[in-house]
Amino acid sequence: MLERLSQHQWTIVNTLPLVYMATCAFYSLFIMTTPPFPFKLVIPAAYIAAILIPITSQFVWPATPIFAWLITFFSARFIPSSNRPGIHVALLPALESVLYGANISDLQTRYTNAVLDVLAWLPYGVLHFVLPFVVALVLWTVGPKGAVQFWGRAFGWMNLIGVCMQVLLPCAAPWYEIIRGLTPADYSMPGSPGGLLRIDRVFHSSGYTNAFGSAPLVFGAFPSLHSGCAVMEALFLSHFFPNLKPFYWGYVGILWWATMYLSHHYLIDLTGGACLSVVMFYSLMPEAYKDADQIDWTRVLPSEGYSMVAGGGRGRGEELDLDEEIRKLEEVGEGDDMVDDEEAQIEGVGSGNGSKGGNGGGHAAGEEHKLKSKRSVSWGETKIMGEDGLDQRIGDRSEVDGADR
Repeated sequence: MLERLSQHQWTIVNTLPLVYMATCAFYSLFIMTTPPFPFKLVIPAAYIAAILIPITSQFVWPATPIFAWLITFFSARFIPSSNRPGIHVALLPALESVLYGANISDLQTRYTNAVLDVLAWLPYGVLHFVLPFVVALVLWTVGPKGAVQFWGRAFGWMNLIGVCMQVLLPCAAPWYEIIRGLTPADYSMPGSPGGLLRIDRVFHSSGYTNAFGSAPLVFGAFPSLHSGCAVMEALFLSHFFPNLKPFYWGYVGILWWATMYLSHHYLIDLTGGACLSVVMFYSLMPEAYKDADQIDWTRVLPSEGYSMVAGGGRGRGEELDLDEEIRKLEEVGEGDDMVDDEEAQIEGVGSGNGSKGGNGGGHAAGEEHKLKSKRSVSWGETKIMGEDGLDQRIGDRSEVDGADR
């Protein structure tokens, strides 16, 4: 790792993100009171040790934006209230009514029952925390090499920027409007599980009540990181494995319904989280991945800092290069044959057997020419014409060659 740092070319573009993450992390450590000093120094010490060890640095370093997001989110509870901006209570419902003509999230909470509660809880309270690891595992095992690093960067930056937006623009969730109306809010108010309170009753527990009551960001409704994570997962899987696109985006739709049904987000929150994911996905995408149809799953691209792994067969670029090499070899071979034919004719004339030697040489040259005509078929012709079409074309070439002779 130290050798890489010494060889790294520092520019404004690649330095500013590191400065931003370091600023978030150091400020979070500074205001953190749990764990207290000096025990909280174990966090940066463990991170530095992990990036210095080669076997762990290959996983920890690409996940740096994720760690920066986690520590920023955890430490948000320690920000002094005097340093925080005012809480917006009426902003989101007003925007929802203006943009969509009604309070869509309020309409989703009009009818509830135990079955719908469980159906909403599964994507919101279970799959939301499991699927990021599943997507990372899929990209690492069967995706192009470098895809999991791309996932770590995009996923981490989306969440980090989202948390910073929630801190700088605190907004009340729908559950606040249901409980307290549009009365002004302050940071001393505890959070609420909203519709997840019914899940606590189903399981005879108080897990969600305790978790949301002591949440680091009580007023972090906008943007919705539940929506951001789901959209990011759908974008990655749709880009690299497009066969199941309806399934990926169907999950996004169900999660959107679940967040509104459980009174945790307005539709405008979900839209904001989705837009944030789209921006991060396409702005951080390596050049080698921008055309999904041209991704070379076997070729190493050092110029992008990313390389592909085996798992998808030979890419188009490799086929074209191989075809070009075959043609070059055939051109060289045909040139050598012409020289050999001229030498054979000269030798035949010198030995007095020009007629016989000429006929024999012509016959041999014809056989070689027929073989070379067979070899000159390109890989592209094979794909377009098929084997039967190629046999017919080779036969036509042979007839033309026979007529010429």
